[in-house]
Amino acid sequence: MSSARYVIDASHSHASFSVRHLMIFNVRGDFQKFSGEVEYDPENPEKTTVQVSLEVVSINTRDEKRDGHLRSADFFDAESHPAMDFKSTGARLQGGSLEVVGGLTIRGVTREVVLTVEEITQEGKDPWGNTRIGGTAHTKVKRSDFGITWNATLDAGGVVVSDEVKIQLEVQLIKQA
Repeated sequence: MSSARYVIDASHSHASFSVRHLMIFNVRGDFQKFSGEVEYDPENPEKTTVQVSLEVVSINTRDEKRDGHLRSADFFDAESHPAMDFKSTGARLQGGSLEVVGGLTIRGVTREVVLTVEEITQEGKDPWGNTRIGGTAHTKVKRSDFGITWNATLDAGGVVVSDEVKIQLEVQLIKQA
């Protein structure tokens, strides 16, 4: 098998995050609109390339007021920076996982992150004749690294929103001709 180009099937994929809130539990959310493509060869996974764009305005934490605050200049500043983008710069096998290294751009600030890719499936045909694969990837980032520093101190100590954000991608990809 040689390298193939795949596009993300967003209707069968999920881009989510979680962040500690009030120091006691995780708030979870997702981005409902995103796109991207992957160049992948299971015989040479180190040559994998990934490009993903998430529409910030599509953020959904199941709370309209919080979502509006997250879209504001306090957090993502969706009006000035409508997308978060990841573009890989390299890949390496590490243990049983594929680590895809690249630049994550949020609010115009790009930082290197490592996506740990697991559970890459074998190719399979869908009922409409498309060839598909699936995969799961995750990473952690510090929002302060991207200039997202809004917070408030709690009376009992601690902060309203933690700096660390966990990101999870579960994608289904359609092979392109």
